[in-house]
Amino acid sequence: MSHYCAKHRALINTCGIMDSILIILITLFLLCVYFIESSSVFVLKGQDVRLDVQENVKLKELELFKWTFRSENILRCSDTLLVKVSPEYNNRVEFYQGNFSLLLKNLQQNDSGPYTAVVNGDKEKTIIAYQLIVQGIVEPPVLTVDSNSTINATCNVTVTCRGQKTSVTSSCNSSTCSQVGGESRVAETSTVPLLSVYVAGGSIICNHSNQVSWANDTKEIVELCPMKSVSPPAGSMSVCMLKIILVSVGLVIMISAVITVHIRDRFHYG
Repeated sequence: MSHYCAKHRALINTCGIMDSILIILITLFLLCVYFIESSSVFVLKGQDVRLDVQENVKLKELELFKWTFRSENILRCSDTLLVKVSPEYNNRVEFYQGNFSLLLKNLQQNDSGPYTAVVNGDKEKTIIAYQLIVQGIVEPPVLTVDSNSTINATCNVTVTCRGQKTSVTSSCNSSTCSQVGGESRVAETSTVPLLSVYVAGGSIICNHSNQVSWANDTKEIVELCPMKSVSPPAGSMSVCMLKIILVSVGLVIMISAVITVHIRDRFHYG
């Protein structure tokens, strides 16, 4: 009996493991399908964008092609190429019947979201999907100096780059900057603006950017760590003062010589 129970428990455990593996495989499959079919498109606010259909679409009888935004229809095209645009998208879109591409005009941030091209017939088929992200122009950043020092002729500066409710603090010298604390965001995959600090052309540059725009603030390193003039030691004589003394002595000698010659000639001919 105990042997039977042990086998039964082992079987239950095996089934549980298999169920977990199956769930993981299904999840990975769905993620792969999503990333394969959906591609991100970044657009500047107020601009137009064209969503192309890569596949050669040929509608069969009674089939219907449509572009959707989230769960709403943007337009529908019948197998006879009769196109009907939803009222809320009148004068906001253009449809290219030759390749079924869609032009979206004057995009605003609330136009961000999933756009899908679908063919409806005996069953629904997704042709292509886009994840549209509409972004505005980034605000100009502000670069401030927290501290600076010169050690062994090397300028060391701590700066803070601020922009759009976020900031990055970096330690910089004449050739490079390194972030102080925190982790940098990757601009290629992030939908939020990126702040970065780096050195180029003798300046520290605070750059604020997103996928569609950028702005920066700069400060020259020479102005942050000016070279200090070296004062001569106490009691020493400057080169300029030495020249003045030499010229003065020379003039005295010359005048003395002239007076001596003049007196000698006077006594000689007197």
